[in-house]
Amino acid sequence: MSPRPAIVARDLTKRFGAVEAVAGLSFVVPPGSTTALLGANGAGKTTTLAMLLGLLAPSAGAIEVLGARMPDERYRALARINFSSPYVDLPLRLTVRQNLLVHAGLYGVPRPAERIARLAAELDLAPFLDRPTGRLSAGQKTRVALAKALVNEPELLLLDEPTASLDPDTADQLRGWLERYRAARGATILLASHNMAEVERLADHVLMLKRGRLVDEGSPAGLIARYGRNDLEEVFLEIARRPAEVPG
Repeated sequence: MSPRPAIVARDLTKRFGAVEAVAGLSFVVPPGSTTALLGANGAGKTTTLAMLLGLLAPSAGAIEVLGARMPDERYRALARINFSSPYVDLPLRLTVRQNLLVHAGLYGVPRPAERIARLAAELDLAPFLDRPTGRLSAGQKTRVALAKALVNEPELLLLDEPTASLDPDTADQLRGWLERYRAARGATILLASHNMAEVERLADHVLMLKRGRLVDEGSPAGLIARYGRNDLEEVFLEIARRPAEVPG
């Protein structure tokens, strides 16, 4: 028997009034893989991530995450998932250590002080571990957001722009750490990013969204070959600049 998919989305739709942010989106994410969710601003990536986390209920369609129907059965899966975004602030008055301890407690992490010390060493947080989160640079906040997302050693990691605001050296180190984490944990990663070189390095499969619809998918190398381009950024630009198709 083949392993159960980490994520299954069937005809996923989300409407906000007259605006259809996600329109009949279907995809499967295999366990242990890294899948990239790509598209221009407004393509529906963030809305899709919110539905996968059970934060938004779909207007239509269905989602299964780690075998749990979302959002109705989200409590079956939430302890095994985590999420990182540099655009979601942790409480600014708490220190980095305090924020990580809070989230370790929420997830029931055993020996939280040891887990935080290990993350601090791996992600180079030690110099500001006892600094208020509101006094961090943008790049430091990005690293803390990732540490928060890894505190429970999740089976499924949802990442929204994980290397935003990081310098090239730190971003490269973080990508290497994600690769090692996935391999060691057997984890599944769903990645939303505008950094096409990052996607080429990390992703096994790419889902290309436009105006809430899936317009193409494949491996980074496969998409580059199909479009006859030099890299994934050129593929992204071609798809983004095409005139939108009117649904039939």
